[in-house]
Amino acid sequence: MTEDPMAAAGDAPSLFEALHEGENAVVQLLRSGVPAESVDEDGASALYLAAVSDRPGVVRLLLAAGADPDRACGPESGDLPLCGAACGGHTEVVEALLAAGARPDLREQFGFTALRWAVGLGHARTAEVLLAYGADPCLPGPEGESLLLLAARRGSLPTVRALLRHGAGAADGAVEEALGEARRLLDTDLEQEMRAGLRESYGERGAYEVVVSRSVVDGGQTLSVELVRDGRPFAGRDQQTGHGAIATVLETELGVRASFEELARRALRSGSPELDNWRASAEALCERGDEETRQAAAAWCAADDPLRRAFGTDVLARLGARTSPSGR
Repeated sequence: MTEDPMAAAGDAPSLFEALHEGENAVVQLLRSGVPAESVDEDGASALYLAAVSDRPGVVRLLLAAGADPDRACGPESGDLPLCGAACGGHTEVVEALLAAGARPDLREQFGFTALRWAVGLGHARTAEVLLAYGADPCLPGPEGESLLLLAARRGSLPTVRALLRHGAGAADGAVEEALGEARRLLDTDLEQEMRAGLRESYGERGAYEVVVSRSVVDGGQTLSVELVRDGRPFAGRDQQTGHGAIATVLETELGVRASFEELARRALRSGSPELDNWRASAEALCERGDEETRQAAAAWCAADDPLRRAFGTDVLARLGARTSPSGR
């Protein structure tokens, strides 16, 4: 039987130091009798700290040595290893905890589940693993919000698609609500909104500078706004920007046909054929495949705007591939 973890608090610092030294150091301490469920002076378990630090090998060792994947810890016993890993997007750790029996829909302090954390922060791969292990895509967040709405708000198309594949669209009004949010944010100046939120929290610019960056991963763009003081970031916000693609996918789910010009607008706002907003519009037009769509695409090919011409060319190429013998 595992020794009471609180009784072993004196051994905890050694185990917590070993978490950062590597798996061999952890193995040696576990073999020497240090309990896998040791806690530190703040009540945080070794498993929780390994989970939030994205150390899948150590997590597996602690689980194999008897650590409970569902044991809440922390100052108010409100933190769950699965939620901590999901919050950081640590997919391999999440999968290890689930494979060891962690309950995917268990709520931690303030009512958050692991899926709520993953969806709200746009960690699509983590959300997919949680859903594959049975997390409920229709389980509302702590304030009653639908996960599909949160994914649309975050701007993560892969997360929206994962939720839809696993049945999130079955919840009453969830798709319509998420579509409304995606459309709203599509017409929102996200950078200015993020700047305003940071100014409200940290005051007008003066003692800090604002640094804005954009990064593209797997077809999605993330916009980041950071406050920097003495060369070091001290606060910031980030937001994925796939709202155009999300609106298009949700409209397809509802059987709604956006106008040709609206789909072109969504594509052109992204500014790149490599981004989800462009691709989702082109795919939606290709699926229509009718003469009216061909005529609209041909008209774009004759436009003065080179980006609009590129979009028209892309749509026509997709339509041609779809109707050619090799594309049947």
